[in-house]
Amino acid sequence: MKRLTLFAKGNADLHDSLHSYRESGVVRWNGVNEIVRERFPGASVRLRHETFTRSDALLEADGAAPDGLAGQSWALGAFPLASQCSAAVFETDADAIIFSAQPDMSTTMWRHKTSGRLFYPYDVAGLAPEARAWLAAHYEQAGLLSAAQSMACFEAIIARLRARSAAPILIYNVSATVPGETVHSLQGLGETFTTRIRRFNVMLAELSEKTGVSIIDVDSILARRGVDQMKLSALHLTAEGHRIVAAEVVRVLADLGVIS
Repeated sequence: MKRLTLFAKGNADLHDSLHSYRESGVVRWNGVNEIVRERFPGASVRLRHETFTRSDALLEADGAAPDGLAGQSWALGAFPLASQCSAAVFETDADAIIFSAQPDMSTTMWRHKTSGRLFYPYDVAGLAPEARAWLAAHYEQAGLLSAAQSMACFEAIIARLRARSAAPILIYNVSATVPGETVHSLQGLGETFTTRIRRFNVMLAELSEKTGVSIIDVDSILARRGVDQMKLSALHLTAEGHRIVAAEVVRVLADLGVIS
């Protein structure tokens, strides 16, 4: 049996398509192995998944907690300090490494006022008053990344990975169609989330052209099947949406010779 290891650095979009997707506590999609076992009998995938705050934070991760946070008890949901500070993706011997660009599009980090280290406090509104006061005293919001800043970080990540491994690198883009959106004039709105996604997707294509990474084109995959049937919200897919994205990952891995 051929057993492949995939390292997935991303959030729900990667986890729910590659590992499993639950709805109301019921497993609606059981992950990429459903496709692999059908198309490539005798093969299986071992998935290692870590949540992902943002590409700039990943570049500075060294396993140590950001300033003043070691030993503190923070309710960080799916983003514990161990994951936020992990540099494991740079040390993995996985057969392929998969990222998502979604965190760079949507996550606002906090930066330490002295050292500049980044931290994602997850639910600031839910923090106890003393914790919010401590955060405001030591950290400040770092704002969103621009698409150009994100691509520069991803290019540095790719270079660092390729310095030690020839494993293929895949990056999910994001569907730019938001169910129920009816805006037809953007005057005065600034950068909407839809236009932000489109800008990132175009620059991801340029990053692929420059570096040779493979783009999992979630935007096109869902559009071909009908976005209204494949998406629940701006960033969340149905079980069938996750299945067809996983199928595209398998197709790309096969095309790259990772699965044969």
